[in-house]
Amino acid sequence: MNEPLPTSLTWNNSTLSLTHQLAFVAGDALSIPTLQILKPDGRLHAAADMPELNAETALRMFDTCVFTQVFDERMLSCQRQGRISFYMTCVGEEGAVVGSAAGLHDQDMILGQYREHAALRYRGFTTEQFMNQLFSNEKDLGKGRQMPVHYGSKALHYQTISSPLATQIPQAVGVAFGQKIKQSDQVTLCYFGEGAASEGDCHAAMNMASVLKTPVIFFCRNNAYAISTPATEQYASDGIAVRAVGYGMPSIRVDGNDILAVLLAVQQARALALRTQTPVLIEAMTYRVGAHSSSDDPSGYRLAEEAEAWQALSAITRFKTWLIEKEWITQAQCDALYEAYKVEVLAQVKQAEQVAKPVLRTMIEDVYAKPTSQLEQQYKQLKQHLSASGLTMQQEEK
Repeated sequence: MNEPLPTSLTWNNSTLSLTHQLAFVAGDALSIPTLQILKPDGRLHAAADMPELNAETALRMFDTCVFTQVFDERMLSCQRQGRISFYMTCVGEEGAVVGSAAGLHDQDMILGQYREHAALRYRGFTTEQFMNQLFSNEKDLGKGRQMPVHYGSKALHYQTISSPLATQIPQAVGVAFGQKIKQSDQVTLCYFGEGAASEGDCHAAMNMASVLKTPVIFFCRNNAYAISTPATEQYASDGIAVRAVGYGMPSIRVDGNDILAVLLAVQQARALALRTQTPVLIEAMTYRVGAHSSSDDPSGYRLAEEAEAWQALSAITRFKTWLIEKEWITQAQCDALYEAYKVEVLAQVKQAEQVAKPVLRTMIEDVYAKPTSQLEQQYKQLKQHLSASGLTMQQEEK
């Protein structure tokens, strides 16, 4: 009598299912669907799951979207006029950023890449604070040490942006691990693009988060382009969401221009991460309508018609249609909001330009409790160099 074939194998405290016929698993064996609640015309899909959302929060989200759109338009113009040195817009991705920020609690930590200022605005960063950073004046929270759009706010639990690509991803895992050790009821959300997902930092971070079981939400803005490189030339897999399966973590893909779908995904991801102390990956399928930055010319690698087609699928337009249908806002109120922000942003530009630059000595402060002798010597040499060059400098002390 033949013994039955074994069906499993115990390996390193894990159970592996067995097969006795050779078969490779194809790379396209798993395809993750995309969650969509709002149709492109702003109407709800029948029987769609809905996020927790009241009128107050919905209007706060819409207000943030409108501000971001107006702010981006005005500040890009300022860069073109030479009033600031650099700028990056959120145009086309407002739904992904605002919807995700609204799905968190205000005490949750956010680590951004560089295109998520809408999330900081949602948390209460003022127009004046944005301007102070962009103009690197003495009121800038970063004391003028960062290039424009590298915001940060300790009070709003938004860690300062750093330029190197993907460095924030493993850092987010560390922050979440600290939250776990403290047994807090907070999570960490980390933004990055599909281009950054090709960096080694991303792979190391996801593996570390899964092994350590940290409450971190990896939020990938798949906006179709890593500067000039289209997604088709970046990876061969089914997007980014499918990678989570290999790391042993839950994953979901959402329509990034559907603000309700993004909101629901983050609300549920947050609850799951806290309940199970498990990292979660969210891939938001969206599109960068603007240039990568003020230093980029997208006409060299994509057709204008492509961006125009995506602009027609604007998350703001879809969300506004839904809000009007629910009678939470009117078209007249929407128009008034745009006009009010145009006036406010222009006024704040003029005001920030008049604020003095940080005093020179701030360059050597905050790294150590007391500046070292080496820093003091370098500071002395800098003053001598400026004086010899005939350059003026901001007063050393107030």
